[in-house]
Amino acid sequence: MKLAFCKFVCNKQIGDEGASSLGSALANCINLSDLTLYLSNNQIGDEGASGLGSALANCINLSDLTLYLYQNQIGAIGASGLGSALANCINLSNLALHLGDNQIGAIGASDLGSALANCINLSNLTLDLWSNQISDEGASGLGSALANCINLSDLTLYLQSNQISDEGASGLGSALANCINLSNLTLYFGFSPMNESQKFKVLSKFLKSKRLVVFYFQ
Repeated sequence: MKLAFCKFVCNKQIGDEGASSLGSALANCINLSDLTLYLSNNQIGDEGASGLGSALANCINLSDLTLYLYQNQIGAIGASGLGSALANCINLSNLALHLGDNQIGAIGASDLGSALANCINLSNLTLDLWSNQISDEGASGLGSALANCINLSDLTLYLQSNQISDEGASGLGSALANCINLSNLTLYFGFSPMNESQKFKVLSKFLKSKRLVVFYFQ
């Protein structure tokens, strides 16, 4: 098929098998460069997320990808599998993964970041991970992993409702300071256990970096 752009919306509870099958069908679109999939609230678990990623990895010309996978049942294995598969999309430069309200956890967040670090041409990344039990450990691990995204210039992280304290936020900031080409950073920390003093401490630390930083604590 000569399809170059695709936008697909589905809320029919397609599950793991449906997600994998959808990806396999799209993999036949060899000229596909821009893809947006709305698959939130579809009972997709680890198997479906990994299968979808593995299939999309065959879209060799894919450069812009947006996946909406809110409110499914994706855990650490699925998040890592999805990221590892997408690392094979060698032309991928713009990626938005909306994975809010799943069960990724601290290990899953770190592993997802490590996998995406292998997307060698990735320059613009949005990770929406609200309400995933990431905690301080996951925030620090995610930052350390993303620090290896050598061509990343624009990064947006949605980390609301993840029990991230000033310790985790500071660890994230220290790690991201090693992103040598990062110029724009937007962070969402709403519903965190940080008090006003701790928020100011974290904000001050981030602002010491020579890049544009935008914070949202609400």
